[in-house]
Amino acid sequence: MKTKFLLPHGFRKIGVFLFIPSCFFGLIVLFNNFELEWLGDRVFAIYSGSGLKILNESDTGQFFTFTSGNYTQAIAGILCLISLIMIAFSKEQTEDEFILRTRMDSLLWATYINYFILIFCFIFIFGFEFLYIMIFNMFTTLIFFIIRFHYILFKDVKKLMGEK
Repeated sequence: MKTKFLLPHGFRKIGVFLFIPSCFFGLIVLFNNFELEWLGDRVFAIYSGSGLKILNESDTGQFFTFTSGNYTQAIAGILCLISLIMIAFSKEQTEDEFILRTRMDSLLWATYINYFILIFCFIFIFGFEFLYIMIFNMFTTLIFFIIRFHYILFKDVKKLMGEK
């Protein structure tokens, strides 16, 4: 079966190899405020402002400017996302209709679960902690998809082994 938009099968191993260290790196960056000094001081921004214009009328913000910052968080997030995309959307050794259907069902299931959790967090989590929820939310759809997709495939292989 031909699938246009899936990555080659070998990308999954690269994704797993990349995800493990990038996940640990991202957690260290997020929770310990770790920054690699050589990745910034002055960084380019399409828009730079405090985002609190309602509270501070004088904050006009600037477009296409250089501002003080660091790319460490961006690199950690990008590495995690790229590795999860490589794991999630790499072809299986044999792509058939069952795998295509399982892939679609798992993605739909992961999206539902992710947004149910997000709605719960909108209702019950407030303040700065909600920012952490939004950060993790960028990754959880892919993580839920990967877990469910491979669980269904594992369960199917186990069922086939039991039939022989």
